[in-house]
Amino acid sequence: MVKLNRIYTRTGDDGSTGLVDGSRRSKADPRMQVVGSVDETNAAIGLARITAPEEIAEALARVQNDLFDLGADLATPGDVPGALRIVAAQVARLEAEIDAATAVLPPLTSFILPAGTPCATALHLARTICRRAERDAVAARAAGEDLSDVALCYVNRLSDLLFVLARLANVASGDILWVPGANR
Repeated sequence: MVKLNRIYTRTGDDGSTGLVDGSRRSKADPRMQVVGSVDETNAAIGLARITAPEEIAEALARVQNDLFDLGADLATPGDVPGALRIVAAQVARLEAEIDAATAVLPPLTSFILPAGTPCATALHLARTICRRAERDAVAARAAGEDLSDVALCYVNRLSDLLFVLARLANVASGDILWVPGANR
């Protein structure tokens, strides 16, 4: 269990932050960029939960908890015994939720605009932030960081889930469709 008696430690005043293994990295480090983008995704999902219908809110609550697992995974370089890692079952749960939501949605006939209900719009925002987290993860890996395949898969699947949940939040009013060249 995590216990925080003090929020500030002053250890990051030099522009560094601590990782789970005790090492320190620059706050501008590629690994820390991913951790920050995942945290931002989590905050955006929290915003979406405010107006989410119960079924969507429950899925988002599970995701928010997973994102703390993901943050711990990303903040643990190397092979640390007992480290908290994202596992394949968490990815499989996202896939099952994507499939269940997709089954009740009408087929897409066009790209959709990131708009609609307040919940759908917030979910689209969370989706775009999640896509940035995925880009940051790929960049960190390209820079030599040892991020797990399962962690990257989770982020990729999460953006898909956020997309279908946004569509589900708009199901009563319908998707807001892109009309190519509509304003020429």
